[in-house]
Amino acid sequence: MTTTQCAPRQPPGRTSSPQTPTISPGVLKRYEDIVKSQEDKRVYRGLVLSNRLKVLLVSDPTTDKSAAAIDVNVGYLSDPDELPGLAHFCEHMLFLGTKKYPEENEYNKFLSEHGGSSNASTSSDHTTYYFDVLPEHLSGALDIFAQFFISPLFTESATGRELSAVNSEHEKNMSLDGWRLDQLNKSTAAPEHPYHKFGTGNRDTLETIPKSKGIDVRKELLKFHQQWYSSNITTLVVMGKESLDELEAIVVPLFSAVEDKSVESPRWEEHPYPERLRRKRAYCLPVKDLRSLSIDFPIPDMKKHYKSAPGHYLSHLLGHEGPGSLLSALKARGWCNSLVGGSRIGARGFGFFGVQVDLTEEGVNHIDDIIYLVFQYISMLRSEGAQRWVWEEQRDLMAMEFRFKDTQEPRSLVTGHVHLLQEYPMEDVLSAYYLISEWKPELIDEMLSLLTPENVRIAVVAKCFGEKCTQTEPWYGTKYLQEDIEEAKIKEWKSVTSCPELCLPPVNEFIPARLQLETSDDPTIDAIAPAIIKDTPLMRLWFKRDNEFLLPKAVITFDIVSPLAYADPLNCNLTSVWVLVLRDSLQQFAYAAELAGLRWTVGNAKYGLTVTIDGYDDKQHVLLDKIIEHMVNFKADPKRFEIMKENHIRGIKNFEAEQPYQHAVYQQALCLSDIVWTRKQLLHAAEQMTVEQLDDFAARLMRKVHVEGFMFGNLTRERALKIANNLENKLPKDATPLLAQQLLLHREIELGKGTTFLRETENSVHKSSCTSLYYACGLRDTRQNVALELLAQTLSEPCFSILRTKEQLGYIVFSGVRRSNGVQGLRVIVQSDRHPAYLERRIDAFLAGSQSYLIDMTEEEFLKHRTALAAQKLEKPKRMSSRASQLWGEITAQVYNFDRPRVEVEQLNTITKEELIEFYKKYISEDSLERQKLSVYVVSTAEGGAGTATQNGDVEDDQTTRKEPIKITDLVEFKSRRRLYPHAAPFTNIPRKGAQCKL
Repeated sequence: MTTTQCAPRQPPGRTSSPQTPTISPGVLKRYEDIVKSQEDKRVYRGLVLSNRLKVLLVSDPTTDKSAAAIDVNVGYLSDPDELPGLAHFCEHMLFLGTKKYPEENEYNKFLSEHGGSSNASTSSDHTTYYFDVLPEHLSGALDIFAQFFISPLFTESATGRELSAVNSEHEKNMSLDGWRLDQLNKSTAAPEHPYHKFGTGNRDTLETIPKSKGIDVRKELLKFHQQWYSSNITTLVVMGKESLDELEAIVVPLFSAVEDKSVESPRWEEHPYPERLRRKRAYCLPVKDLRSLSIDFPIPDMKKHYKSAPGHYLSHLLGHEGPGSLLSALKARGWCNSLVGGSRIGARGFGFFGVQVDLTEEGVNHIDDIIYLVFQYISMLRSEGAQRWVWEEQRDLMAMEFRFKDTQEPRSLVTGHVHLLQEYPMEDVLSAYYLISEWKPELIDEMLSLLTPENVRIAVVAKCFGEKCTQTEPWYGTKYLQEDIEEAKIKEWKSVTSCPELCLPPVNEFIPARLQLETSDDPTIDAIAPAIIKDTPLMRLWFKRDNEFLLPKAVITFDIVSPLAYADPLNCNLTSVWVLVLRDSLQQFAYAAELAGLRWTVGNAKYGLTVTIDGYDDKQHVLLDKIIEHMVNFKADPKRFEIMKENHIRGIKNFEAEQPYQHAVYQQALCLSDIVWTRKQLLHAAEQMTVEQLDDFAARLMRKVHVEGFMFGNLTRERALKIANNLENKLPKDATPLLAQQLLLHREIELGKGTTFLRETENSVHKSSCTSLYYACGLRDTRQNVALELLAQTLSEPCFSILRTKEQLGYIVFSGVRRSNGVQGLRVIVQSDRHPAYLERRIDAFLAGSQSYLIDMTEEEFLKHRTALAAQKLEKPKRMSSRASQLWGEITAQVYNFDRPRVEVEQLNTITKEELIEFYKKYISEDSLERQKLSVYVVSTAEGGAGTATQNGDVEDDQTTRKEPIKITDLVEFKSRRRLYPHAAPFTNIPRKGAQCKL
């Protein structure tokens, strides 16, 4: 796989404004010549305000969401040495009140009531804040937002409380290998370089140690904000339905008030890995059973060369997965599963070029051989020299992608470009990653000259190196060993010989030759629902021509349904491994298709396999034919089978190290789904699998199937039928259809009115515990759906405000709707260092108080929430794939409500506040005789975890005020005593699929 920082060009379009702009006070400069895609209907304007704050305005009169993002060109590399994590802490604190809007939850409350959401992030050299909101309320949200950068309060009480959130966030990350390895990378950098810092912060760095040194953290927060939050290093992107002039009139007065402190954004031209820290090898002990090899080379910051993109050229070749590639050679030897190659930025001024290899069990024994092969490939690239045709192919593909780009969600657009405003000229801010125009082979040669054994840093991650790892990284406790690479090994890698199987990739044959839109008539063009255009015992095909996105693209999805897929734990494992082996065997052929804009997936679920192809419609059938041929004529390579089987088993085992809240979600599913195999059952069965069983299973499954398909996009029904017929003809000649009753969906367990159940499990990896409470609300039905969603909408912000911001129970606090097997309910999850029993009491207290909150809510507040939910439901998908998923979801659920947003909003608009309160009283209130509640506790037994906690009354007995729950210890016994919910009734009467025969 390729990763890269920049990419290619085609003759550009220019944005244009429908108005003749007038000169506004507060604006130094305007840009009306921003390069945009020819298919992009939005209009853009760049501004530099009088305080030197850069702004990109985006006008889209059709948008159903507005959004804004601000980027401050400073991050945790600028933390004071004595306060690691201060920039991140500052990011948290800005949300909690300003002089103009002192209420701590003013911002989140406003967004919640007006269909919005928000977030922020701190990186090495940037801090980004963003929100989206209903278009009518953009101005109000911007007013609150602007104050973060003008007059934040940093109150004493909020500072003390929010520190707990920062600490909880760090605790959440402590057992995540990605965070641990990233910090190890930094901790082994030069101590005098800021890259060496610990950027997240925790209670020690932001409270305990500063307090012992007499440092006032609140004063330091104010000082940090005063020093760095300056308009001249700040960028802003705002998207709304207003005209550019109207947006400018809103933005300029608000953000001109941000002070220009004439700060210079820090830049680090010195690399954090000077020569003395190169030629190093590190062994690292992971938490999960991971195996990887990283080969990194320090390089300078290459962003300024975005118009020639030398990093993209090398990323494309080293990360290639087709014939002659490095990955192909490694897989042939059985040493590797996947590979990522590319450049990445560390911070302004320095970067890295790396190759990361996911190792097989055998690959761990060939680390030096793999590195040798990497240097052989680099040597081949040097001897071949920079190839213009390779660069031009990438240029043309990226230019095509830019031209036919899917419309971005407003929030994605503003967050994706606000950072780029800091890096690129205003006119190139939309196109810098896509359009390249300058062929500069000397820059490619310059980068290649840095990819040498003298510059290399190696990191090997695997459990088997545990005994070697005698050093400890201070912030995450990661065990590792860093050592010098032997001089003899450096010499060996410097003098590599050529490897005949390594070569440049062939010309890409998947580049579409036809990019025209279909113009013939079709009855589905203006229809809301797709039509069934093929219905045989073996296959049903749904079809809809696109008239919304108008791009030369389509989405093709086929479900290969079989009751064999989930019949028992062994079959479930065989299905999963079959998918892994299929993907593995297809990758070399299909990688060129991916590069040419054809995304493809082969996935598995309870009902069988799903094949999806999304992208340019011209050559989708070629790729689909190849995938189906592989499935029908499947014969596993025994060597690759063993590797994929071992990967699959590791995946099952590694679930133990997932976050506690993920364990809670899993345990809920175990309790509530009628048939579900546990991980222990799956693990036991997986270990018995053989390659002969897989070949036999695949052959049997493909002979007893039902295929359900959906094609949506720039296709005619003739083309769609041809593709579907071709697929059906490729099925085995002796394939027999499934009976209708073999296509029934799984069902959900009914807890029973007035019942309260508790499922408890332990986790020894994380210090955090978790409580998840679920309140079942019955079958999905139009009015029930919207009543539940409206309740979730009204409680979401106060839930976060009380449990997270005020009570500081933990970093992860979630409330929302859970839907599965046609049944739904309200779910509240809190992950914390407190005991789950205590967390349940606090959630119960919040929900008990919610009745008063609902009753006291004004009619105006109620209508705000109802309007916000309606707008959210009516929000149109921005991408063809999103619309396809929406329609496909109705098909796979067998409900067929293709006009769901409109239908449900009609019902929603008739729900009254009184009806909402009655819904709460029936399903959520502790006083209800009909309430059905399932609690899940994930109790930490790790050292310092909540499993042994007795402080603060975490596990005190309080059964005098709470109903004693029934503990679920035996899942089979529990389910055997419960009724099953029926299937949800279909909205549209569609005949049952599958073979029909009289009983």
